[in-house]
Amino acid sequence: MSRPRVFVTSPRIPGNALEKLAAVAEVTVFPEDRAPTREELRRAVETYDGILCLLRDRFDRDLLEHARRLRILANYAVGYDNIDVQAATERGILVTNTPDILSNATAELAIALMFAVARRIAEADRFVRQGRFVGWQPDLFLGMELAGAVFGVVGAGRIGTLAGLKAHALGMQVVYWSRRRNYTLEGMTGARKLPLDDLLKTADVVSIHLPLTPETRHLINRERLARMKPTAILINTGRGPVIDEQALIAALKEGKIRGAGLDVYEHEPEVPEELRQMDNVVLLPHIGSATHRTREGMAHLAVENLIRVLQGQPPLTPVNPEVLQR
Repeated sequence: MSRPRVFVTSPRIPGNALEKLAAVAEVTVFPEDRAPTREELRRAVETYDGILCLLRDRFDRDLLEHARRLRILANYAVGYDNIDVQAATERGILVTNTPDILSNATAELAIALMFAVARRIAEADRFVRQGRFVGWQPDLFLGMELAGAVFGVVGAGRIGTLAGLKAHALGMQVVYWSRRRNYTLEGMTGARKLPLDDLLKTADVVSIHLPLTPETRHLINRERLARMKPTAILINTGRGPVIDEQALIAALKEGKIRGAGLDVYEHEPEVPEELRQMDNVVLLPHIGSATHRTREGMAHLAVENLIRVLQGQPPLTPVNPEVLQR
């Protein structure tokens, strides 16, 4: 009896999770340090039982129409906006993700970005590296003190909750906007649930922790940016298109907000030149979950989902569990 076949779209999966997968399946790892082309993904969809894919790999309806034996797309991410889940469900293909494991690391990065923008860390670092530091000055790189400031959580799920708890531990007040009440934040920090527009008017730091859906695309647009304080900071470790990037550039240029810290972008990996030239913006290359523990944990969860499905068991973290009812 032949073993199931699994295609891994990147040679850079950290840790030893793929060794565990190789014990139960025939594993083919894409050998090049680039994203597979659409044609290469089409061939994988046609010929493999499982695929371990990255957020950069897009599986739309047209691509999934070529699936012949594919049983699972194990997404190496908590988000899954790169996959047409409805099309996968219609074809009986399970989609899985890697929630929870990356929550703390991403929340930590949101706080790190907040500090970097508020205290002008990246700007000051460049200043020193350029040999411009000639001694202490009373007005050198004056920044924003965060104790007592208001931290606004937009999307109080797992990551947003942890970011709010960390902000509260720093002496910040917490407000949040979410579909449901967050009793953890309210109970542990005294956080208040506010309508989004009220949060934007109130918060000194607005931190985005939302998935990308049709409803959240450009949720933070020109009108909503105009509601923020001119002294406020915007942080995004969620999904780039939640913010209208051109509107953000205009708001930063016009001094409508103090600054921004971004780990994700609207047309990733493209980062507009205008953002790259701004001193009041800190830019990171989508590293919210980039710790050894988290990335290796994500790999093990993705592999465990693959193994379970290929062995006829339900996955641990299905995105479309209705497929299991067939």
